[in-house]
Amino acid sequence: MIKLVAFFLILLALAFGFSTLADTPGHFLLQWGETEYRVSLITGVVALAAFALGFMILWSLFRLIFRLPGILGFASRMRRQARGQQAVSRGLVAIGTGDSRLAQRYAQESMRLLGKEPLPLLLKAQAAQLAGDAKGAEDAFRTMLDEPETRSLGLRGLYVEAERRNDGAAARLLAEEALNRTPDAVWASEAMLGFKAAEQDWRGAIALIDQNISRRLIGKSEGRAQRAVLLAAAAQEVFETSPDEALSLAQEALRIAPGLVPAAAIAARRLSAKGDFSRASKIVEAAWKEHPHPDLADAYLNVRHGDSALDRLKRARYLLRLTPAAREARFAIARAALDAREFGAAREALEALVLEKPTVRACLLMAELEETESGNEGLVRAWLARASRAPREPEWVADGVVSADWSPVSPVTGKIGAFEWRDPPQANEDHLRARIDADRFETMPQIAPEIAPPAEPEAAPAPEATPAPMDPVPTGPSKTDEVAASPGKPDEPFRPIIPDDPGPPAEPAPEKRGFRLFS
Repeated sequence: MIKLVAFFLILLALAFGFSTLADTPGHFLLQWGETEYRVSLITGVVALAAFALGFMILWSLFRLIFRLPGILGFASRMRRQARGQQAVSRGLVAIGTGDSRLAQRYAQESMRLLGKEPLPLLLKAQAAQLAGDAKGAEDAFRTMLDEPETRSLGLRGLYVEAERRNDGAAARLLAEEALNRTPDAVWASEAMLGFKAAEQDWRGAIALIDQNISRRLIGKSEGRAQRAVLLAAAAQEVFETSPDEALSLAQEALRIAPGLVPAAAIAARRLSAKGDFSRASKIVEAAWKEHPHPDLADAYLNVRHGDSALDRLKRARYLLRLTPAAREARFAIARAALDAREFGAAREALEALVLEKPTVRACLLMAELEETESGNEGLVRAWLARASRAPREPEWVADGVVSADWSPVSPVTGKIGAFEWRDPPQANEDHLRARIDADRFETMPQIAPEIAPPAEPEAAPAPEATPAPMDPVPTGPSKTDEVAASPGKPDEPFRPIIPDDPGPPAEPAPEKRGFRLFS
């Protein structure tokens, strides 16, 4: 609406101007030699406007004629570029569908139409990778190194190819070069961090994480968690050679992650060795509240090396007060009670563990308790049989790998801090085989006590008579006769006949103590 009003205003102004010129007296005079041309004012203005318009038209025509080759060349380039972009699009679709032959054809067409531009080079490399042509892919990525805008992409592609052929040295050099050229490259930073962790260069990995945090390549919380893990790894490495440095590194890690089990165990042991029992206990208690772990329990129970077994039992009971629902606290009590020969306390803790979940560790401790307290070999064997088919307690697990010891890096993916304390995957086949063997052991027939066979009654002498002729019969006794006659045969061992329902089992003797969770 505003544009329409403006148009009418301009048209009105032009009309008013021309009417004013028409009413204004005056004339134009043009003299060419002896000839003079005189026209009115309005005619002169219209003539000048027409002359300017004609000159502009002629100038545009001349420019178009001179620029025509360039325009035709530009149009041709635009057509080629459009066809090349179309070839790139179709090639990417072919790669997505897994058609390597079609992808290579479109890659060649895009290279012919667009030349060494980033997208055709990338399409060529991807098509070669899809076809399994490693050399072709590497050639395409090396071509990308010639241009600054594609150099990072070329390094990344060569790094992937080096990883595929398991050339760790070449992959490390490429990642290092990419990180030097473009410090903000996330893939190069992650690759170098993995290499440093694999080489156990913990200090170099820590420095790289600090750089990543400052450049905001990773989140602050994630970076701090990785830093704590690497500090614990560094402390673990120098624990024997440089104890004070190990203590400093472990304490720095605990300031970031107070519940980090390896760092807490290292710090507690070093402080205990230095005689600072209070700080060692506080460190373990803080970590225990977050992650109850056997290493923490061991460090806490042995914080003072001169303590008696009863003192260690008291400390174990304090761990249970800190975390009443933690199984590890009951395991600590059971272990300390066994060492202190407090069999009642050990049995109480182990009964709670077995009733909750009869794991391998709980069953083995029950077997040790039965052997130490009563020497009942039958119960010991029964608990060992149950342990052979019981599930395992939590262990360090990362990417399907189960380890008894903590490690800062996953051996599969190289991820930092991947190990978690949790239930490991159970092997179904081994579990089933162990259960069958254990069931076979439990159902083995017990040796029956010797029972004197009843004496046969004296038979009355039969009168002599000549037997009548009969058909021949089998000489062997029948099944009924065999069963009936078996108790009275002195030359065969006695085999007691077990009824289908033998009734409830006999009560155990009072002097035999033991906790039975199975029949």
